Amino acid sequence: MRTVARLLLGAVLAFAGVSHLTFARQEFQAQVPRSIPIDEDVTVVVSGIVEIALGAALMALPRHRRVVGLVVAAFFVAVFPGNVAQHLNHADGFGLDTDRARFLRLFFQPVLVLWALWSTDALRVLTERRRRGTAR
Repeated sequence: MRTVARLLLGAVLAFAGVSHLTFARQEFQAQVPRSIPIDEDVTVVVSGIVEIALGAALMALPRHRRVVGLVVAAFFVAVFPGNVAQHLNHADGFGLDTDRARFLRLFFQPVLVLWALWSTDALRVLTERRRRGTAR
């Protein structure tokens, strides 16, 4: 079940990355926080390339799935400010055209983080390291 979830997450990330570079580019630009001192389009293109690479890694590197899972989870945390910015700036995109919808979307990001950690078994590794660290 974890393998299917990991492969599905990889496909979702790769698809999202392609959409950054093609049909949803402008909608992703609306999510770039104004505080980022980099051109919005450059930010969207780079994040799209990263998403494609992470999606491919999830699907093609099962031996390294735990490390990739940690990186993917960190990526989801890193892009969360874009979701917050979309909400705070009242920016429409991806069918999120109300403050309520944009607010509710914020709760989906932790699900993505947990999906990355669980499907790659990285969550268990983190838990075991934490236990070993507190047992000393």
